Amino acid sequence: MLFRAARITTCGQPPEVTEVPAPEPAAGEILVDVVAAPITPLDLLCASGTSYFGAPATPYVPGVQGVGRHAGRSVWFPTTAGMAPGDGSMATVVTVPASDVVELPAGADPVAVAAAGLSAVAAYAALTWRGELVAGERVVVLGGGGVVGQAAIRFARAAGAEWVVAGARSEAARLRAREAGADEVVTLGSDDVDELSSAFADACPGGADLVLDGLFGVPAAAALRVLRAGGRLVNLGSSAGETAPFDSATIRSRQLRILGYTNNALTPDERALAVRVVADAVVAGTLTVAHEAVPLDDVTDAWERQAAGGAEGRIVLTT
Repeated sequence: MLFRAARITTCGQPPEVTEVPAPEPAAGEILVDVVAAPITPLDLLCASGTSYFGAPATPYVPGVQGVGRHAGRSVWFPTTAGMAPGDGSMATVVTVPASDVVELPAGADPVAVAAAGLSAVAAYAALTWRGELVAGERVVVLGGGGVVGQAAIRFARAAGAEWVVAGARSEAARLRAREAGADEVVTLGSDDVDELSSAFADACPGGADLVLDGLFGVPAAAALRVLRAGGRLVNLGSSAGETAPFDSATIRSRQLRILGYTNNALTPDERALAVRVVADAVVAGTLTVAHEAVPLDDVTDAWERQAAGGAEGRIVLTT
């Protein structure tokens, strides 16, 4: 039997839909009927052939996560597509290790959960488990218009943050950050640390306790300066630069902590717990991120729009 799948045949080129043989589960694996698969930055990076995982063997089906159905249940699942040999979620059927599958709560919108996915997991875990956010603290979220940023703003609100400031570059991103619940939004774009730190100070009078940083570079250096004594900066991305111009005096004088975070450090149990938190928040209506649903057959155009930043949030492929 043949199934439809999006397949990358050449690194750096978008996938195209084709028919592929039915996947055969290996020992410990199950078949999942895919309902929704997001196009994520990690998918784009892996398929470019320039990621730290190395160029993937082609052809392969991309998609590092998805939502589907197995044995009558709605489930979320991860894959290693693009990072290791094997196919991913952008197909009508996929095989995944049974131990990786997370059952979703009743009423969970598969597209909304897929749109949030591991990005929301990162936001939640970086804020709470790594950043140790407690009620009454003040938070700065860099990259507030992205999926991680939108989720972080909403999770910070749910955790009882007193004040939430977002940093975002484009007008659309700033609007998404405000819609997510940011009290103030700082326009990013200046390469002047002094200028940008003044903007953050104006937006967060009295300082902040925690910076969630998905950008690094100048924005991280500027936001660091508004941290109060004992404050924390948690970094989980570097889209604004691989290095940041921190000054030693600021870090030492306030005894600040600079922490790194990656989803790859989560144990399977920790990841499953965080996915359930995300799904429960989606069901409760406290977590939404900007997204659009696109049929799997339109993956080529959707992939190119997501890569070019022309999508209204996260694109989720539906089967």
